[in-house]
Amino acid sequence: MQDTLTVKVLHKAQEALGVCRLELVALTNSTLPEFEAGAHVQVHLRSDLARSYSLCNDPAERHRYVLGVHLNPQTRGGSKALHDLVGEGDLLEISSPRNRFALAPVDQHAILLAGGIGITPLISMAHALTRRQQRFELHYCARSRDRAAFYDELRHSPFAGHVHFYFDDEPAEQQLQLPALLAQPAADKHLYVCGPNGFMSQALAVARQAGWHADRLHQEHFSAQVQDQPFEVDGSFELELKRSAAVVHVPPHQTAAQALRAHGFQLPVDCGEGVCGTCLTFVLDGVPDHRDHCLTPDERLLNDRFLPCCSRAKSVRLVLDL
Repeated sequence: MQDTLTVKVLHKAQEALGVCRLELVALTNSTLPEFEAGAHVQVHLRSDLARSYSLCNDPAERHRYVLGVHLNPQTRGGSKALHDLVGEGDLLEISSPRNRFALAPVDQHAILLAGGIGITPLISMAHALTRRQQRFELHYCARSRDRAAFYDELRHSPFAGHVHFYFDDEPAEQQLQLPALLAQPAADKHLYVCGPNGFMSQALAVARQAGWHADRLHQEHFSAQVQDQPFEVDGSFELELKRSAAVVHVPPHQTAAQALRAHGFQLPVDCGEGVCGTCLTFVLDGVPDHRDHCLTPDERLLNDRFLPCCSRAKSVRLVLDL
């Protein structure tokens, strides 16, 4: 594994119903690599299992990383392993922090909008915005108070006055009204949304209808929605590796990333769902069939890159810069 470090689980606790909190520290009491607000790390649980989790502590802290891990009922092993098998004192292999959910430049008004476990990257953003003395508001929607991760921490944080809570099981008058919240787009406003796919889709649809410009809308997915069309009904295609002078056949039942790995090309893959962008690969020729949740519509139109962990090809062959 490249670009990894070993950390120790200093503390583990139940943060909310279905959510555990992990505090990770360096082995030698040294500082950890710095990170930006919105960043995540990849946790390697075994050779074939790695998952990404947002860092939710203050980016100014160098002595620890804090993760909030939701036990997904449809888990493929990652969250269950961290909930059931990892304990205090255990060692974990993680990547250095990576960020595809960065804050815009200073002097902007930020609206942070979280659904459920989507609160985690927004906590680090709130810390950073507070330090910048920048205008922001944090809106946190959860099913109930006992399922709201980091609820007490947010209520007693330095930015507590900026935080607004909404709970599905409480009176309707306290629930979030998205049209009112997003009714006044402006050139100096940015919206950051993180949470379940349906929650984010609704929020972004309301924002677009209200006139928000695309470059003022930011989102981060924790998992991709299942594709409507299974790989089995797709045709096979070829990958020509320009720098390696090799051609790799991708059968209907394999992803491009799996086919490359089977032929000895160790392409870095993180989420495996086209969410994180770790496996982004440049395309020199051919037309990708984009199935990711990472590239913007404009980036897709260029057809000069794709995510081989989930995307396929509309042309018979893709020529890759590999």
